[in-house]
Amino acid sequence: MDPIADMLTRIRNGQSARKGAVLSPASVLRERVLDVLKREGYIRDYSRNELRKGVAELRIELKYHQGEPAIREIGCISRPGRKVYSGIKELARIHGGLGIAILSTPKGVMSDGEARAANVGGEVLCHVF
Repeated sequence: MDPIADMLTRIRNGQSARKGAVLSPASVLRERVLDVLKREGYIRDYSRNELRKGVAELRIELKYHQGEPAIREIGCISRPGRKVYSGIKELARIHGGLGIAILSTPKGVMSDGEARAANVGGEVLCHVF
């Protein structure tokens, strides 16, 4: 199963149910994606909770603006069976630059704007609008 797709589905379902927070199993890659979502203002915050030794979960606090979810559209681009890579020049703008793409680059996980500033391409994990 795709761990990033699972986390994004939990966020999407939580916002459609108007929940304040959702839980997801923890991993380093998921935390880096949540760092980007927090920096870009799509979620309030997240925290890592240790359930027992070696097992942790992430509590993701969802964000709303005037009763509407901050995330209108969220979806995976790369999947375990189909990795999508993009150079910086071929990287498409999401909804004319209003949304973001999240990339895994040699310099870490970052948004498409940060990747353009660092002039580095990589694997396109997901898009958010």
